[in-house]
Amino acid sequence: MRFSLLLNWYICRRFAGAFFGALGVIMGLIYLFDVVELMRRAATHGDVGLAIILEMALFKLPTTVQVILPFAVMIGAMIVFWNMTRSRELVVARSAGISAWQFLTPVLLVALVIGIFNVTAFNPMAATLYKRYQKLEDIMMARDNGTPLLLGETGLWLRETHPNDIMVLHAIGVRQEGFELLLRQVSVYISDTDTHFLYGIEAKVGAMKDGQFRLQDANLFRPGVPVEHFDRYDFQTQLTMARVQDNFATPETMSFWQLPGFITFFESSGFSASRQKLYFQSLLATPFLLLAMVLVAAVFSLKPNLRSGGILMRVVGGVVAGFVFYFISRVIYAYGLSQTLPASLAAWAPTAVASLFGSAALFHLEDG
Repeated sequence: MRFSLLLNWYICRRFAGAFFGALGVIMGLIYLFDVVELMRRAATHGDVGLAIILEMALFKLPTTVQVILPFAVMIGAMIVFWNMTRSRELVVARSAGISAWQFLTPVLLVALVIGIFNVTAFNPMAATLYKRYQKLEDIMMARDNGTPLLLGETGLWLRETHPNDIMVLHAIGVRQEGFELLLRQVSVYISDTDTHFLYGIEAKVGAMKDGQFRLQDANLFRPGVPVEHFDRYDFQTQLTMARVQDNFATPETMSFWQLPGFITFFESSGFSASRQKLYFQSLLATPFLLLAMVLVAAVFSLKPNLRSGGILMRVVGGVVAGFVFYFISRVIYAYGLSQTLPASLAAWAPTAVASLFGSAALFHLEDG
């Protein structure tokens, strides 16, 4: 039977309302828990007010929403299917010759639109707000970020504060080889604690290894003193390769549109961008994951005949399936972070598993 546009639009509206209702409830609970957790962490910091805590929880919320979005879609779809089954609307639709796949089509389309909007528009906003959350968290918790470090297309910028002086280092080119950081066109500026310039160093090439910078063909500049040349000039640093990796921007602070350029740049510099690649692939998989969750929801809620009972078992089955899926996806994601699995496989495997399970179960229920 040809599907009615009126029925199509009716199902879309029902699902959209159920989805946003479920999402709103989940967001409210998450926001409440985040506020309580931040208040507990801020208990030792008397200068942190409630307004700052509420603001931090609000900035963090969009990033959390992206994690629970598949469950909100699943819950919304189950609510719609259960309500339409209980009101006999599904029975009437099936008696008119509409199959389960036709009935699912508008829900799948809405889920696809939600997934695309989340990746292309909502994710950039969430990344910006999460970056603000991290800054407020550092201030609130008086967190020691170690060595301030910026690594990007302009090269490496490093600032270290020592008991008697302050060092600022800039390298135009930077590349990792093994456990060594190779630098090109290095400039070092040393000042006292009152930011009065003491001396500077210019070198064509250098390297950082084992907490030490080693500059080759270096020139030392001091005010009122002739330039001194050194074939090799060494000085200690607080920077380590582990700290370089840790100072990379976390994937959650980068939008979907920024990630490809970031990954290309860092991999061309010899650095590993596995976390960013995995996060990018998981974002690409999000629209298809939402489609898979609709299929899983249909397995536990599309039942035209309610006389046989078993509603409670289906509710429990849907909840358990959601938790099992979340646990498996986190385990696979952890394997991807450890590079045990390729990033694409770790990101797309949960979607593939949920899609295959939902499709197979629906084919069995619908066609036998």
